[in-house]
Amino acid sequence: MASIAGIISQHGKINEDSTKQLRKMLRLMRHRGPDNSIVRTLTDDRGAVGANEVNLTPQRTYCTALEQPPFILFDGELFNQRSEGQSDIELFRQYYEKYERDCFTRLEGSFSCAIVEKNDEVILARDHMGARPLFFGSDNSVFFFSTEMKALTDHVQFNVQELAPGCLYSTKKGMKEFQPFTPEVPELEDIRETASILRELLIEAVRKRMDGVGGISLSGGLDSSIVAVIAKEFNPDLHVFTGTIEKAPGPDLENAKLMAEFLGMEHHIYKISDTDITDFISDAVWYLESFDEDCISGIISNYYVSKMVKEHTNSVLVGEGADELFGGYRMVLKNPKVKSDEQRERLAQKLLEIAYNTALRRLDRGWMANSVDYQTPYLDAKVVAFSQKIPMEWKIYGEKQVEKFILREAFRDMLPEKIANREKLRFAMGVGTDDVMDELISDKIDPREIEQRPKAAYGLPFASFKELYYYDEFLRLFPPSYEKQTVRWDPFK
Repeated sequence: MASIAGIISQHGKINEDSTKQLRKMLRLMRHRGPDNSIVRTLTDDRGAVGANEVNLTPQRTYCTALEQPPFILFDGELFNQRSEGQSDIELFRQYYEKYERDCFTRLEGSFSCAIVEKNDEVILARDHMGARPLFFGSDNSVFFFSTEMKALTDHVQFNVQELAPGCLYSTKKGMKEFQPFTPEVPELEDIRETASILRELLIEAVRKRMDGVGGISLSGGLDSSIVAVIAKEFNPDLHVFTGTIEKAPGPDLENAKLMAEFLGMEHHIYKISDTDITDFISDAVWYLESFDEDCISGIISNYYVSKMVKEHTNSVLVGEGADELFGGYRMVLKNPKVKSDEQRERLAQKLLEIAYNTALRRLDRGWMANSVDYQTPYLDAKVVAFSQKIPMEWKIYGEKQVEKFILREAFRDMLPEKIANREKLRFAMGVGTDDVMDELISDKIDPREIEQRPKAAYGLPFASFKELYYYDEFLRLFPPSYEKQTVRWDPFK
């Protein structure tokens, strides 16, 4: 995994020292790649490109191909078939040389990347789920890009953009969408057989992500418990890691302990103190690059768990993605405005489409803040494609409206009964963050202040007084126009 960045003139030489500027950009993202830092200066003072790398195995994990044009910078991983010993960056170059821009439709994996051609054209691309971020902008005919927005603050004050998932951007030809990688998946059978197929696909998704993984992020919920019970079959020596609020442990901790004991895995628990939270709020906004209150609450546990994980491994399995794919969000299940399966389908699809800027942003920034790679089996191309075929009435099932029913049935016999039947809680509720955050932030800002300042400068209404405080922190750290990149996780707020 990596952070990538570039400064490329689109019209002649760059007067300032672009290599020095690029090194500063990379320093701001060093948490995403503390092991190796690589910089390549372009000829004729036309700019520079570079990356920070995380070594996921004892061997160096390369993310760049900078020996000759086209220069390639790649953040992510690929699961296409390859020659023995071929790295992701070598495989990507092979695909790009053979298929040029059509290669992105053929790539199975999670990635964002940049390609600099001989004529200084820059091509950016991002897979259709969008877990790996990428931002860009221009100033005075100089094009800038970086994995995180913070690296652009000295260079692009206005019109910074995040590359949307499933898009390709060229400095010569502009923006276009590309067709997603579409794996072949089985057709639906009856509900029992469909659950069996889902089980096989998810087991395979975990299996092919095991290389280098040293642990599992275990919340105690259904999704991470399924990942854990599968992963144990491939490596029984994995450890499991859980975060909880010290003074108000949520129900997640009890269930995580139950699951860890059931698996017989070594269990590490981080108890998040009030001081941990208050000391981290500004950093949470800095790493997250957003002031959405749900994302802020979510990143806190991810950050402290990843900090604990870093002492043991550079890579973990996580349960992210199941809610979007299998009808798990309470807003889909419980909101009175959502009354039919068709409405639920539309809302679930919307949540999936914005996940790159909400759930996956929280996930990515929380783990990469401590240089820990995260593996997401639920976002495997085959699992996603098959989930799209499953009707909503099999995901939210029966008179009792059991959420994620098809997923529960697929793994019921592998889980403790309490876990298999556990109701979904919003992440911050399960961990115990919500009430604690209300209390702590009320000591920092008058809750009534939201009455005088109900909206951000660019029009987003604040969901709570907490969000107003996060917003003030955001403006202290980023140019005002960057607030347009904040997206609301809960569309009903």
